[in-house]
Amino acid sequence: MTEFTIASFNVKNLIGPDQEYYRFQSYTPEEHAWKVDWLADQLLSMDADIVGFQEIFEEEALKTVIAEADARGAALNAASVPGPDKRYHRKAIFRKLGFGGYRDAALAFAPNSNDSPTPGQRRPGVAVLSRFGFRGAPEVIQDLQEPVHIPLQELGGGDGGHYTISRLSRPILKVRVPVADQEITVFTCHLKSKLGEFITPPGRPYPPEADLTRYDPLGRAQGALRAALRRMAEAWVLRRAIVAELEAGHPVMVTGDFNDGEDAVSSEIISGEVPFKNYEWMLRHDAQSPRDRYSAAEDAAIRARMERLRLTSAEKLFVRKSLRDMIYTTAFGGVHESIDQIFLSQHFHPDNPKRIGTMNYFSVLNDHLTDGSHPEAPYNKLASDHGQIIAHMRLGPDDAD
Repeated sequence: MTEFTIASFNVKNLIGPDQEYYRFQSYTPEEHAWKVDWLADQLLSMDADIVGFQEIFEEEALKTVIAEADARGAALNAASVPGPDKRYHRKAIFRKLGFGGYRDAALAFAPNSNDSPTPGQRRPGVAVLSRFGFRGAPEVIQDLQEPVHIPLQELGGGDGGHYTISRLSRPILKVRVPVADQEITVFTCHLKSKLGEFITPPGRPYPPEADLTRYDPLGRAQGALRAALRRMAEAWVLRRAIVAELEAGHPVMVTGDFNDGEDAVSSEIISGEVPFKNYEWMLRHDAQSPRDRYSAAEDAAIRARMERLRLTSAEKLFVRKSLRDMIYTTAFGGVHESIDQIFLSQHFHPDNPKRIGTMNYFSVLNDHLTDGSHPEAPYNKLASDHGQIIAHMRLGPDDAD
């Protein structure tokens, strides 16, 4: 039996000091030091074996945080973990108190293809940190070899045009992680945000919808529509990569900032369709009469294929297991919601008799979150505005098996 943890950590705009990442936004050396201090403490508290990071502008800035966490962890271990000369050093509590460290861990960073060296026009990437290393080279999915054309149809069958995507707003990073005798495919993503996507007319310095003194409710609503279309198209690109891994028989875990809750359409695209309990009552696709319905064998085959290709939210499994009724990773405008997710393939589902492992526990670090409608600055600028989530996994047979 092997226990390990996998986490998702949106660090909120990690970059070095005195660099303008977004327009008029940068960190002074003191602010940057404060941010590194806070992030290192969070990483130390998480102590996760695999971490998917979002909003990383520079790999070196992330390495600085990891090195700081290691230094603090070494000091903590020296103070709290007894050496082999102490007869009580094998007590289980010391295994929990010790920090695993990342000195021998592997780090994969995916820069953003949309990034620009121009100050104020930077775009962040994603990263994965693994104590188990990686098998093979990490793969970045952002600039698509062939654009994805999503055909649309008018009601009644008329041509509704199509939506095209040739580049994602942020990269998807795919790595293969060897854990014990298993190889797990881990994806980390950061889908398009809910911020409106507006079009700047030729010769104009900014889109008209950005001028709030001339508030355009319909134009801004259309911007939100564009953002949602892009987010769902990016979710489909991720789903395509996930299905390829599942079809090949590989266990899959997905971490990231989905910018949507687990029950949103974009999240359901990623996780896959939830099968009905019974398809025998449903008219066949080629029905010629009211009696033409799927057979019992077809019903079983349909549900089996859907389940095999479906992912499950680790948060949802935990809620079911613990009877907890609320987990949140963001708080803004009076709304507390969970938009950071860890999704697990059926290889880890407790109802799957052929599972290779299960989730023991799910934890979220969100005590630092403050509602964005309150005057929380400058703390929220320097800390992350996301909670960190950790799935505690176990490979091998359950204790009850």
